[in-house]
Amino acid sequence: MLCLDSTLISDDVRDSFFCCDLEQCKGACCVEGDAGAPLEEEEITLIEDYLEFILPFMVSGGKYTVESLGVFDYDAEGNYVTPLVKDRECAFVYYENSIARCAIEKAFQENVIPFPKPISCHLYPIRIKKLSRGDEALNYHKWPICKKALEKGYKEKLPLYRFLDQALIRKYGRSWYNRLLKLIE
Repeated sequence: MLCLDSTLISDDVRDSFFCCDLEQCKGACCVEGDAGAPLEEEEITLIEDYLEFILPFMVSGGKYTVESLGVFDYDAEGNYVTPLVKDRECAFVYYENSIARCAIEKAFQENVIPFPKPISCHLYPIRIKKLSRGDEALNYHKWPICKKALEKGYKEKLPLYRFLDQALIRKYGRSWYNRLLKLIE
């Protein structure tokens, strides 16, 4: 376990190789699971404020779900998550060449909203667990649907923390990330 400021980082984040392979998994992390993607409270406000710009990229089932339930739901522990369409895919999913993709991210890429997808999605397969006193634990979420990403990461010798550099910088800042690199390497 590594410790950096108020974050505890599992050894798996340091030691695992990872590189998403969307051609193989088809974006399964946006479709599989028992709850939607974790959301931070400020992300809910952003999604609500920019929903009219996100909706054009969403599929009809997602639009209906968001119009019926709103832009967030709760998981079994009472945490904020994206709503699901028929208890399966994230309401913000759209499909491109049979690959599940994020309508929020698409709206950002099209320069119609000022923020990318939720940080939990950007950081995946790292999951953040809030600890007492405001500390956070960063854990690698091992899931069979990412087997090909592990193989590709190993083949390319791409450590998980390097694969997720932009997401980690977005969440914790460049200074934090540079100190993480020094701590690891």
